[in-house]
Amino acid sequence: MTGAAGGGPERPGARASKGSARLVAVIALSGVVVSLMQTLVVPLVPRLPRLLGVPADDASWVVTVTLLAAAVVTPVSGRLGDMYGKRRMLALSLLALVAGSVLCAVSDTLVPVVAGRALQGLATGVIPLGISILRDELPAERVGSAVALVSATLGVGGAVGLPLAAALAQYADWHVLFQVSAGLGLVCLVATVVWVPESPVRSSGRFDVLGALGLAAGLVCLLLPVIKGGTWGWTSATTLGLFAAAAVVLTLWGFAESRIRQPLVDLRTTVSRPVLFTNLASVMVGFAMYAMSLTLPQLLQAPAATGYGLGRSMLEAGLALAPGGLVMMLLSPVSAAVTRRWGARTALLAGAVVIGAGYGAGLLLMSQVWQIVLTAVLISAGVGIAYAAMPALIMASVPATGTGAANGLNALMRSIGTSVSSAVTAAVLAGATTRVGPAEVPAEGAFRATYVVAVAAVVVGIVLTLLIPRPTGTALPRDARSA
Repeated sequence: MTGAAGGGPERPGARASKGSARLVAVIALSGVVVSLMQTLVVPLVPRLPRLLGVPADDASWVVTVTLLAAAVVTPVSGRLGDMYGKRRMLALSLLALVAGSVLCAVSDTLVPVVAGRALQGLATGVIPLGISILRDELPAERVGSAVALVSATLGVGGAVGLPLAAALAQYADWHVLFQVSAGLGLVCLVATVVWVPESPVRSSGRFDVLGALGLAAGLVCLLLPVIKGGTWGWTSATTLGLFAAAAVVLTLWGFAESRIRQPLVDLRTTVSRPVLFTNLASVMVGFAMYAMSLTLPQLLQAPAATGYGLGRSMLEAGLALAPGGLVMMLLSPVSAAVTRRWGARTALLAGAVVIGAGYGAGLLLMSQVWQIVLTAVLISAGVGIAYAAMPALIMASVPATGTGAANGLNALMRSIGTSVSSAVTAAVLAGATTRVGPAEVPAEGAFRATYVVAVAAVVVGIVLTLLIPRPTGTALPRDARSA
């Protein structure tokens, strides 16, 4: 029933539009808050050994455990959402974030802080779950732009969170970081319960417990030496042993998954050309995105006495990089428009090219703060366009009943890219240093080398994107909803 145009009851269409806007806003805010957890403790890293009273190697687990938990949970939460309800898993993920933040906020020792950070990492499934809800709930004409916006939050939260975390760490007690994250998480949790509907699209069957355990074990064995290899030594028995274990476990896991009726990850879909090459390209884009996050802050904070460092404080460095996060958000509609006009494959390709151009500019522009800001904005623009295109490519190639798991796997591929980028970039920067007083800082050539490595990753990503078949229909097929 529709009210009169002049002062009657609000039209159902208008109510639906408001409901859609609230849904997108809640999921986008949740995505920003969850991705903020990745950079939340970055300003604290040099101080963590003193704050927690432990050696630096032990303190590094505060960062490592979040990356591991995020990698393990994304495909698992996606599959659970497909089976038992995406809204339910979204709320549970946010509850884990709140619980982890509260635990860290009241703790002063290593073990509870690491446990809290692991719980924060478990919330990473919010973004792929939210993307799947949008695909199930929104009108066809709004899906592309909404998905692009939420996908871009993977980079936005990290970029915006860095200056926020730096300011809080510099001017307040470090526990305030976790008090703020707990408050933000609680706001998102309440908004999810009130305004996010439960998706009617479900997949049947039992949850693949053994598949989840096998994938978790394989990913831990793979990513742990990638993250800690620089500390343990790349040729140490521990590092090589874990890589070997990862190869064995993941091979056995893949063999088992291909032979059960309802696997955690449908490998038949995963190895199809559109999904496979999109996921591989996602690894490369994730690599290039994180290289910027590690390199540019160090260049900004390097002492001016080096001749190339800009001598900025942690807070100033974070503020210099913040515009990049805003650009990611602002360009998500551009990616959606490109996807509608020319397809998600073209949008991903355009994003990768812009990332490469950003690093190319960075090789020439390193001497002024505004030049670093320009480099960060160009790279962030490319990341925003590319990240926004990936879910469209994935969802065009999987049935609606599997979008949660498929988007979770794609988010995992990005996480693998960032983890590998962290290890490679750290190794490159540590490979050539210069001494300034008592401190050693990366040499100018090391910074340039990270740009070259990132450009190489982008080139590989472009090649992989060109191998993605051109879609025969729309980027986000609506008829698959009822599959």
